[in-house]
Amino acid sequence: MGSLRLLPFAEADGPTNMARDEALLESAERGVASLRFYTWSKPTISLGYFQKHQAGRVPWVRRSTGGAAIVHHHELTYALALPAGKEWQGRESWICRFHHRVREALADIGVKSHVVVCGEEKKLGEFLCFLHQTAGDLLVEGAKVAGSAQRKRKGALLQHGSILLSRSEHAPMLPGIDDLASVEASDRRAFPQCTPAFRLDARHLAERLAARFTTEPGDWTTEEIRRIPAILEEKYANPAWNEKR
Repeated sequence: MGSLRLLPFAEADGPTNMARDEALLESAERGVASLRFYTWSKPTISLGYFQKHQAGRVPWVRRSTGGAAIVHHHELTYALALPAGKEWQGRESWICRFHHRVREALADIGVKSHVVVCGEEKKLGEFLCFLHQTAGDLLVEGAKVAGSAQRKRKGALLQHGSILLSRSEHAPMLPGIDDLASVEASDRRAFPQCTPAFRLDARHLAERLAARFTTEPGDWTTEEIRRIPAILEEKYANPAWNEKR
């Protein structure tokens, strides 16, 4: 496998985040492999592509990937875009591969986690992704803390994933890593309890994870910068597209 282009850590609203990730999928179709980590400028629900729209008090956007709804609040999101072909997409699912890297990064700071295998699946709810434990998901103390979903187009792969760091008041039934893990006091600076500096903690985990892949720092191309507003207008900022299910 070659080197992934690592894009700068960023924060944006839901529609912008989704448009940026689709631009990465378009680049993957042209042979460019990319990885980026980001947060959301306000609490936002992302619906899976095929999921039925349910209006609520929290802003929402539809993803291009499948799966169930995710509350993006006290968490870290990543997007992995890979070209077609065996060099980038081998036998092992990239969901499992990525979650094993998360498990290793958490182990480095004393957090024990477990990747779900076939036969251990549990469905604890219908609407929220983190109430549905499927093979490849990452658990801490029996609760799901990392989940991912994929979309393939022209052989290229886009994988979205969310790593839940702390409980959100918008989904109080979902504990995060900081709520569940027994971490030595010297390491708790990585995951303090929902402090104003929370996004720095998300960046801290992103840096740990990026170090576990072969990456080359890069930036958005001219073509991607041109495409993002067009994708945004056509889809993710377009109520008709978001509400079509």
